[in-house]
Amino acid sequence: MDNKLEAGTGTVTETEPKHELKRSLKVRHMTMIAIGGAIGTGLFVGSGASISTAGPGGATLAYLAIGIMVYFIMTSLGEMATIMPVSGSFETYATRFVDPAFGFGIGWNYWFSWAITIPCELAAANIVMKYWFPNSSDIMWSTFFLAVLFLLNYMSARAYGEAEFWFAGVKVATCIIFIIVGILAIVGIIGGHATGLENWTKGDAPFVGGFAGIMAIFMIAGFSFQGTEIVGIAAGESENPQVNVPKAIKTVFWRIMMFYIGAIVIISWLVPYTDPNLLNASVDNVAISPFTLVFQRAGFAFAASLMNVVILTSVLSCGNSCMYVATRMLYSLAVEGKAPKIFARVNSRGVPLNSLLMATVFGFVAFLASIYGNNIYTWLLNLGGMTGFITWVGIAVCHYRFRKAYVLQGRDLNDLKYKAKWFPFGPIFAFVLCIIIILGQNYGAFTGSTVDWNSAIASYCGLPFFLVCWLGYKYIKGTKVVPLKDCDFSYKE
Repeated sequence: MDNKLEAGTGTVTETEPKHELKRSLKVRHMTMIAIGGAIGTGLFVGSGASISTAGPGGATLAYLAIGIMVYFIMTSLGEMATIMPVSGSFETYATRFVDPAFGFGIGWNYWFSWAITIPCELAAANIVMKYWFPNSSDIMWSTFFLAVLFLLNYMSARAYGEAEFWFAGVKVATCIIFIIVGILAIVGIIGGHATGLENWTKGDAPFVGGFAGIMAIFMIAGFSFQGTEIVGIAAGESENPQVNVPKAIKTVFWRIMMFYIGAIVIISWLVPYTDPNLLNASVDNVAISPFTLVFQRAGFAFAASLMNVVILTSVLSCGNSCMYVATRMLYSLAVEGKAPKIFARVNSRGVPLNSLLMATVFGFVAFLASIYGNNIYTWLLNLGGMTGFITWVGIAVCHYRFRKAYVLQGRDLNDLKYKAKWFPFGPIFAFVLCIIIILGQNYGAFTGSTVDWNSAIASYCGLPFFLVCWLGYKYIKGTKVVPLKDCDFSYKE
């Protein structure tokens, strides 16, 4: 029988056996979880639109800036996660170092961002499968892939980590091959002649659209990088979080930056930003993915089929992470007394089964709703993107107060297992840039002769959700901001 945790205390009743999350994720799992969370359709498909919108220089600059911001987010998270490697991660840190109400808002915001991404990934998987089976049923493929994702997460955290390791491995291998092929094509070893700088100097290149173009790519780049912070959630089930989390963070930033910046430079070098295929690339038209275009121009006739396999792997990787993160965050909220305690029950394999069932049912119901209305699908995508940025803001705020409280309470910074560099610049930079992206997500809706309220509401609807959760809990519970001297650093295995 599953254990029962008292709401808000995490204590287990003596009448039932004690089942807990199991620390079974190795450093290779942690590294690939972080890499896999960032590399996906945003790179394989969306990078083309970025180059088309902002030009090769603008896209490179935007992705570089967002990459630096994500690095600071990751180092902030790493410093806290090595001290307190708990599955609740951001929710726990927000509760202890900011305000219990802020923790409630961040926790439910993060659960929601991943739970509503499940139907988006199911829809994407359907589109990919239609490439090979154009007359097949949407419901059939969605049910099949949802069952696969459920089973991977039902078996154990180790099964999730192992699946993510191989899913992410396919994506990493694709990026490496792409970069090698691209370099060979640029220097003329493949394709017959070397490529000059004409694509970087023609028309308005390298910067197209000025600041507005770069601003638009900030948002796209931010969406692409979302998922790297999953390593903070996975720290609660890492074999040796004090060692594994810092290793994952130190290696993942440079790898992700190499893949993203390398891919964008190669695409923009070989494909002019004026090529309409870059702007029109999408999951349902993999034949004009920027990766496909480069492979085809290098002489790979099977490029479209190859990239369809890679994109399917990316979709399954993201869906796998969606199920894992939504399950662990709901479990953590229940342990903290911020969700019904039934979701805190853990089975003998260390899986919060009720939380997993909730994520599965929510995802499938949302998918059914989305296939009967395109507007619902658009709202789900926008909600997921906005809530991801809000989570990053929360991590930056938590780390700033974490470090301030740590020093104020007379603790030695040398005792930290992992120390984030460039404090306080790092969290402040991340906070400011995230706020700019959140507020500017669809500023174009307000710049016309009349306000496009439908577009504005669809883009910003995630923000009121977070504010209602945060301020509503604060009003009902009467919580206060935690004084720095009272911030709780205690942690028990």
